[in-house]
Amino acid sequence: MWIALLVNHGQRLFYTPGRTVHHASGSYRGDGNSDAKDAFVIADQARMRRDLQPLQETSEIAVDLKILTARRLDLSADRTRAINRLRAQILEYFPALERAFDYSTSKVALILLTGYRTPAALRRIGRARLTVRLKNHGVRTLRTAKSAADTAVTAAEAQSTVVPGEKTAARMVHTLAREVMALDEEISELNALIEGRFREHPDAEVITSMPGIGDMLGAEFIAATGGDMTAFGSPDRLAGVAGLAPAPATRARSAATCAGPDAIAADCCACSTYPPRSPRCTAPSPRPSASANAPRESPTSKPSSRWPDAA
Repeated sequence: MWIALLVNHGQRLFYTPGRTVHHASGSYRGDGNSDAKDAFVIADQARMRRDLQPLQETSEIAVDLKILTARRLDLSADRTRAINRLRAQILEYFPALERAFDYSTSKVALILLTGYRTPAALRRIGRARLTVRLKNHGVRTLRTAKSAADTAVTAAEAQSTVVPGEKTAARMVHTLAREVMALDEEISELNALIEGRFREHPDAEVITSMPGIGDMLGAEFIAATGGDMTAFGSPDRLAGVAGLAPAPATRARSAATCAGPDAIAADCCACSTYPPRSPRCTAPSPRPSASANAPRESPTSKPSSRWPDAA
């Protein structure tokens, strides 16, 4: 709210990363940390430095996409937690059914759990009637419904033991299955809103023209960057903000790596991060060195073995 208010009134704002403030605090007087000191350090850094990123007014589309993508991330996390609880609950009383389906991708398995969740109920309804029920409750093809019914009844026939607390656990499974299906519907509606709003951005066609970027990833890109590439100044600046800028290959590092003293090992350049720039950038061959007090090997001595019975 304060940022939007100041920007709308023509005030110039700069973004100071927390890492910058942390390292800069060591050069100021005083060892204690306080809000007053942090405010002074931030203000002083904004006054002296010329490489801070200025804050600009964000477009309405970028703000909408930021809200929508954040909501989608929360719903995806809720869906993952619900599926994990669902599988854990089924595993307590019906492990064969838990192994039979992938509940994170199979909608027919969730439809199955809303009607029949215990081995006795699945054996009682049978394959034929279960197939008809699945087809009438949202399964698109008869083949998919028949395959799911056969898998579920087969799992039920493999278990004849009734676990204590089965009825209560089955009710919890029904509730969790309904919750996952409701989350799937909400995520689908949110995806449609995100894609429609993203297509209204003027750079949507350019962003999606890059390999591997679709509407959803493009919307997240707009939400993270604000949608205005001119705010970064250059592609290198954008890479630095994203944490993708590599370490600079300075001449001092290359010289120290490839032209060191004779004590450097022969594999010095092979282990270097940067390849040699010229054929002369090779590691010096190690020269044998002998100490004056070191014992010398006799020409008639035989090499000793590590194991006593090696001979």
